[in-house]
Amino acid sequence: MRTFVISDIHGMYDEFCEMLEQISFDADSDKLILLGDYIDRGCKSKEVVQRVKALTEQQQAIAIKGNHDEMFLEFLYSGEPQKTERYLRNGGKATLESFCGTDWFQNEVTDQKLQSAREHILQHYAEEVAFLQQLPYYYETKEHIFVHAGINPAYEDWRETPPYEMIWIRDAFYHQPVKEARTVVFGHTTCSTLHEKPDVWFGERKIGIDGACVYGSQLNCLEIKPDGYAVHVVRTKNPPNLAEKQ
Repeated sequence: MRTFVISDIHGMYDEFCEMLEQISFDADSDKLILLGDYIDRGCKSKEVVQRVKALTEQQQAIAIKGNHDEMFLEFLYSGEPQKTERYLRNGGKATLESFCGTDWFQNEVTDQKLQSAREHILQHYAEEVAFLQQLPYYYETKEHIFVHAGINPAYEDWRETPPYEMIWIRDAFYHQPVKEARTVVFGHTTCSTLHEKPDVWFGERKIGIDGACVYGSQLNCLEIKPDGYAVHVVRTKNPPNLAEKQ
């Protein structure tokens, strides 16, 4: 069995599909682990969520939750202005347009249109929302821990890391040694932040795989092999104009 890991697709559906083709993903014999942030900024968030949902339901993939997936749920259910503003600031408008239609806001984001978007998504995409709600915060094997952002090295038992930190932590995780003997595979923080290039970052019992595809760089895929690792790359084809998506 081959094992592949992908993170931070961010609505870049075409690149995700191209990656699955490039690695010749075989649902009957391969394992695919997805580390969250399926949505926001990219223009095909709905398609990504539906594809990931289908893969997991067919027991062809394991998906965990990212901070953007959590922000989307908070937007839908809390209605708090502060959380709504934060979600929109982090590329949420592109996701709402993906689910509701590209002409939903007509260049004017109002409270009324945002509330209508909530109602539309909850009514017409209840299954997709429920799928995101039930996603776990981590997945583990004998040799690896898979998590969106990381674990807090301050805890003797990494599982005590609060869920919020598992999807948001940055410096406190990757700048400090982990107590866990297994290797932590994570996304969230771009590889360019970790070592000034988009290629997969291999640290001390840590592997960062976010290639910043939605920012015009690349989608990385880590292949875990019996004797080490291999890396697969799909270059970004049509990056979104993020200035227009905010």
